[in-house]
Amino acid sequence: MLKLITSSALGVFLAVMSNVSQSADAEAGKARAAVCAACHGANGKATIPMYPNLAGQNEQYLLGALKAYKNKERTGAQAIIMQGQVAALSDEDLANLAAYFANLKQ
Repeated sequence: MLKLITSSALGVFLAVMSNVSQSADAEAGKARAAVCAACHGANGKATIPMYPNLAGQNEQYLLGALKAYKNKERTGAQAIIMQGQVAALSDEDLANLAAYFANLKQ
């Protein structure tokens, strides 16, 4: 029974994850990413050490972080800045940004 539940849960998880990646549009994310360059670099590689590199970062991690900023669940040092940056973005915009940065080379 446990094996069946684990297999079912894995199937649901994979279906959800594949839908997120398939529906994200990295090109649309690129268009939204211009403002991100001020801190995270034009190519997703920050030139100021206090800001993280986004290029090549895991897409699901980026999406989760962006959503956490939007929902004011992330409270790190730059949280207020990031909350302001993502406040007006839709879930689709966030997914597109995550896809764009994930597809850049580190």
